[in-house]
Amino acid sequence: MKVHDKNCQIQVQPLGGFDQPLTYVTDQKTISSLKLGSLVRIPLGKRKVAGIVWSFDQHEKTDKFKIRRVLSVIQFTPVITKDLMELASWTSKYYACSRESCLEAMIPTPIREGMQAKSRRLLSLDRSNSNQVSVSSRATAQLKVIKFLSERKSPISATEVIKHTSTSPNTISSLVKKGLILESSEIIDRTAYDDEFMDSADQVEHSITLNTEQLKAVKEIKKDLSEKSFKTRLIHGVTGSGKTEVYFEAMENVLKQGGSVLFLVPEVSLAPQTVSRLRKRFSSEKVVVWHSHLSSGERVDAWKSLITGNSRIVVGARSAIFAPLSKLRLIIVDEEHESAYKQEDTPRYHARDIAVVRAKHTDSLCLLGSATPSLESINNVRKGKYGISHLRNRVDNRELPLIHLVDMRREAEKNRTLPILSQSLIEALRERCANREQSILFLNRRGFNTTMLCPDCGHVETCKNCSIALTYHKTDGYLKCHLCGYRKPAPRQCKECKSFDLNRRGHGTQRIEDLVAELLPKRTRIRRVDADIMTKKNLFREILSDFRQGKIDVLVGTQMIAKGLDFPKVTLVGVIDADLPLRMEDFRASERAFQLLVQVSGRAGRGNRTGEVYVQTYAPHTPSIQYARKADFEGFVEEEMEMRQEFNYPPYRHLIRHLFRSRSEAKVEFYTNMWASLVNKNIVGNITIKGPAPAPIEKIKGYYRHHLFYFTASVKKALDELGKLRRNFPLDPDVHDILDVDSYQIS
Repeated sequence: MKVHDKNCQIQVQPLGGFDQPLTYVTDQKTISSLKLGSLVRIPLGKRKVAGIVWSFDQHEKTDKFKIRRVLSVIQFTPVITKDLMELASWTSKYYACSRESCLEAMIPTPIREGMQAKSRRLLSLDRSNSNQVSVSSRATAQLKVIKFLSERKSPISATEVIKHTSTSPNTISSLVKKGLILESSEIIDRTAYDDEFMDSADQVEHSITLNTEQLKAVKEIKKDLSEKSFKTRLIHGVTGSGKTEVYFEAMENVLKQGGSVLFLVPEVSLAPQTVSRLRKRFSSEKVVVWHSHLSSGERVDAWKSLITGNSRIVVGARSAIFAPLSKLRLIIVDEEHESAYKQEDTPRYHARDIAVVRAKHTDSLCLLGSATPSLESINNVRKGKYGISHLRNRVDNRELPLIHLVDMRREAEKNRTLPILSQSLIEALRERCANREQSILFLNRRGFNTTMLCPDCGHVETCKNCSIALTYHKTDGYLKCHLCGYRKPAPRQCKECKSFDLNRRGHGTQRIEDLVAELLPKRTRIRRVDADIMTKKNLFREILSDFRQGKIDVLVGTQMIAKGLDFPKVTLVGVIDADLPLRMEDFRASERAFQLLVQVSGRAGRGNRTGEVYVQTYAPHTPSIQYARKADFEGFVEEEMEMRQEFNYPPYRHLIRHLFRSRSEAKVEFYTNMWASLVNKNIVGNITIKGPAPAPIEKIKGYYRHHLFYFTASVKKALDELGKLRRNFPLDPDVHDILDVDSYQIS
């Protein structure tokens, strides 16, 4: 028997619905080229699926039962690093999900499907012409190609040759067969954000001198890095305090030592600005972008650049935490408090918490940065789990913006209506326009949109699939559901009472944009930024670039302009509906309101001019708003922590949400109540149970939803106990349940 004929066993993790590695065999020749993390094609039942080589068991097959054979190798190069394989196992256990779902989150779909890098065909003249082949004088097209190539010293793409010589592919093929021209190929690198929309302001060379606080933070970080072991450090710096420059100093230290860096931002909208600054600062390094809005080709090229070690810096939103970086030494989580880091679909991980765990697996340093850190991070600092560095002042001793609270109740008394913009904010906008200064109007409308209401009978147009009102869009005259995508033309009369007097209640960014255009001089350049404009790939980046360059006077937007963005020419920020987060059914409502107000206020006065912020609210005396007005983070934390401790809410205990859903309202209610009764009888002591109850949005995409909550000191113990009960619980096939560990959204 030849060596390569021996059958060797390997463990393969299928990516096709089976949640543990299975044993397969392959020959010695193949196994010698395979590595942990290689991608193979395997039989699974009657299907053929992709699988990841999970472990080796290299000995000749002796089992009596038949072990199925690996069909083929899709990718010899590992599609996942060893530390990510360990992280997938940890994530699946902690977040109560399948290992397969974690792996699918880690490995881009085009990679799992075997998509290869894009290449182009290059042509050059064979100047040796060893075959002594000649071209007939009548073959004018071939002669034209030969002349064109003879004038070029380096290979040129076949597309360019055909274009410039007006010939056909057949002409090229004929010359190749004759041996007169040579073919080669070149990989085309599809680099995200490598285009004209990069912010030109960030391309200007400038020298930055760190202040005393920044230097102290850098010294503390370098000490952490010198120990070459796992550590987590919170960078608590006010808005505009220069946290980014501290990050860059840490990155420079790591890169000099041969390590790689992972830089997380909470929103895709923040990636272009960060990438631009990084490419300028680290011009000799290839900076890779990683997030869900990339094209398949950009994903493939980004992945290949990382897995091969060609790039040592990756920037992206939450999914970038799974980027396959080797020699990882530093993970930066900017705006670590943001709820956007929590994934709301399976696997329901929190990227900030995964960053800490991944840093532990790789003996790396994890830097968490924020002007308004999460209470979870503050609690970890108090426990001694995290180190902390403070940046209490803005760079160059710039003043924090002056914040004005506008009591909208008094505005309503003056106008006898519910005004959208206060008179003081309107006057401030006009003053900025006169001085050629820039302004931002932030509309806090998450979950609150323009609806269509009949004033005669009170009927509101609602989604047929979800228990929410439809949102009116002026641009196309349609009512749309932002949960399931259902849309229909806005009616002209009420379907209940047939009245034609329909009102559009509420206000979105479109309404604000129109109103500002009416109130300000016609020359004022106004642009709107919201979720709708994200449908066009480069439009958002183009708008931000124009705003940075002073081509826009007033920017109207939602959450995507509230955080992290740096616009030095902005001197006025208006916050509309500042108290809306406080009306949400969520114990984190005060924390979110405080964080949002501080963050959006921080967009003003980042340049040489002092900024002002007008906060419009119907609840000006609410503690979170008062603390935000004074930028009193410590005061807010003490009051909020006291409340959390009293009720034993996070961060003092973990929160697990258990969601049941079904197309049958009766079934989901019955089984949720039945399950709640079971856990209340069998689980006591270490788990506090609240519920069951209908979810705040009771119906989404045709599914009725009920939930209950578990508060526990130990996620592992809670999941173990719940798992034992769940295995014997007779759940109807039409009812599905989901566990959301460390839940952030309870809608």
